[in-house]
Amino acid sequence: MISIGDKAPEFNVSINGGAQFTLADAADKNLVLYFYPKDDTPGCTKEAISFSENLDTFKDQNTVVLGISRDTVSKHDKFITKFDLRIQLISDENGSLCKAFGTWVEKKMYGKTYRGIERATFLINDKGEVAQIWRKVKVPGHVEDVLATVKALNS
Repeated sequence: MISIGDKAPEFNVSINGGAQFTLADAADKNLVLYFYPKDDTPGCTKEAISFSENLDTFKDQNTVVLGISRDTVSKHDKFITKFDLRIQLISDENGSLCKAFGTWVEKKMYGKTYRGIERATFLINDKGEVAQIWRKVKVPGHVEDVLATVKALNS
C-alpha cells in the first residue's frame, strides 16, 4: 500500500482524446490523482464537475488534476463531452494504476461482495512524492479539502 512520503509509482497511461500521460509530464508540478468508480454515475459526475469548476484555481497553484477509472478512453470522451468537463481522465482498463495505488478493493453492496475502485485521491508534490492521501472519499466538500491542502503545500 502506498503511503505519504513514498515516491509516486511511474506510469504511462492513455487519457481522454487518445493521448498518453506519464508521471514525468507533471514534472515540477503538483499532481492530483483522483480515483473514482465509473463515468456518468451520480457521485462520480458531481466529483468530476467540481474538479472541473476549480481547475483554474488548481492551475494557479501549479497543480495538474487527473481523474482515473477503469472506463475506456472512448467512454471518458463521451463523459467529458456530456458534462463539458475540463479535466483530463485516465483510462486504467487493465487496473495497473489502481493496483499501484491500492484502490482496487473488495466492496459490498446490497449484501453482495465484489471488487471495484475505492474513491480515493492522492496529492503528489512537485518532487514526485505522495504528500497527502484521502481514502473512502465522500464527494461533498472533497475538492475544497484537496484545494486547501494544495495551497498549504505551496505556501
